[in-house]
Amino acid sequence: MMQKNSGCLWMLAGFGLCLGLLFIGAVFAVGSLGMRNPVKPSAPKFEEAVVVDAKPPKDGKEADGKIALIYLRGIITAAEPGTVGETMVDDLKLQLEQAALDDKVKAVVLYVDSPGGEVTASDVIYNAVKKVRDGGFGEQHKKPVVVYMGSVAASGGYYVACGGTYLMANDTTFTGSIGVIMQTLNYRELMGKVGLETVTFKSGAFKDMLSGSREMRPEEKEYVQKLIMDTYGKFVGIVARERKRDEGELRSGLADGRVISGKDAKEAKLIDGLGQVEDAYAKAMELGKVKGAAVIRYESPFHFGRLFRLLGQSEKTSVEVNVMHSLMPKLEAGRLYFLPSFYAP
Repeated sequence: MMQKNSGCLWMLAGFGLCLGLLFIGAVFAVGSLGMRNPVKPSAPKFEEAVVVDAKPPKDGKEADGKIALIYLRGIITAAEPGTVGETMVDDLKLQLEQAALDDKVKAVVLYVDSPGGEVTASDVIYNAVKKVRDGGFGEQHKKPVVVYMGSVAASGGYYVACGGTYLMANDTTFTGSIGVIMQTLNYRELMGKVGLETVTFKSGAFKDMLSGSREMRPEEKEYVQKLIMDTYGKFVGIVARERKRDEGELRSGLADGRVISGKDAKEAKLIDGLGQVEDAYAKAMELGKVKGAAVIRYESPFHFGRLFRLLGQSEKTSVEVNVMHSLMPKLEAGRLYFLPSFYAP
């Protein structure tokens, strides 16, 4: 009986090996064919899935168009890998571009549920949203962007939202938090207790200004604070321009880093309306002049690279990464962030 079972196992192993060799051969064959007959690469595309079906027309005419729903969830960072693009920032840009260039898409709903994140990543996405709104892909591709804020659209999340045509939130949404933060860790006393010290060779006085092995000098603190305030000035300037608010009033009031509710944001004119996500769909259809249109979202197409990436991650690792990113993001020393203070460790 043992010999019989052993023989079966060897047969299965041989069969698996043959399949593996055939797969590798096919990959090389396709690659070789591609090298002999090169095809001009095109921008990667997302597949479409229907979120809300088009309503039956009352007048016999079907809605000639659709609404594209695009999600921005979690910490905004170029360190998060994308599913089609290199990073999650690239994925957002590609989806916005695909919606803009699709003549059947008449408006975009950007669903933001994010506490913010990296300054540069937030700025890149804000400009991508504004490009759709302002016709950056061509006047014929100019489309309204309705931003709907979920549980939280604060700091960098609100920065991105300012690129929209119409901003909407729930009464209980956390938004605002207009401000910039940078942190570093000082471990000088700890190193002294264990008998360690850092020996540094540097090319200039400011090269190690965020080192945690020593106290920051006054001129270093002044330099970093100026960097923070310059970035903050850009943030406040964008809010003042996009929301038609007085910049001085913002600086002396709401733009002090505080988080406010959607209800308060509406009263302060930081957003345009309150409602549920279905109201955002309706507003997009109104602005896009396609009432009763279908709402579609973009999904990543299947490809082997994504499969191998998923197979290389254990279920436990995935849970740990998600918890870290959604609840307690790790702020890296030397990076500027648009984040509420309660997200900073």
